[in-house]
Amino acid sequence: MTQRAMSLARMLRREIGHGGNIPRGWRMAWYEPRRRVGVYAPAVFAWLLRILREVKHRVRLAWSAPSIERAQVFEMQRAHRRREEMAEEYARGYMQGWNECFAACLGVVEEELASSGVWDAGALLLPAPPKPEPPN
Repeated sequence: MTQRAMSLARMLRREIGHGGNIPRGWRMAWYEPRRRVGVYAPAVFAWLLRILREVKHRVRLAWSAPSIERAQVFEMQRAHRRREEMAEEYARGYMQGWNECFAACLGVVEEELASSGVWDAGALLLPAPPKPEPPN
């Protein structure tokens, strides 16, 4: 930008903070919240500056946007990650259910063994009763 164009740009816009004096006939082109400054220009140029700023912003967004192929790769990775999370959740639930079932079965078997005297050492030492012969 040449020196003359820079001075023309300075003349057409002013940055005014809160409580500053706005020149008569000037309108706000845009507001910068981080700096807490409003950018003002003469009424006609305020619209032009606002449009130029918006066009510049949209061109910058379009230029920096990922290509379609890259966006598709990101979407495929996102879908794959979602499927992996669902599989992990299913496996966790399956294993939890299996552990609960195993514990319940083990409890029933232990109760059965405790209630019957089969596993007593004395019962093992007694001779086995004779088997009845099947009728012919």
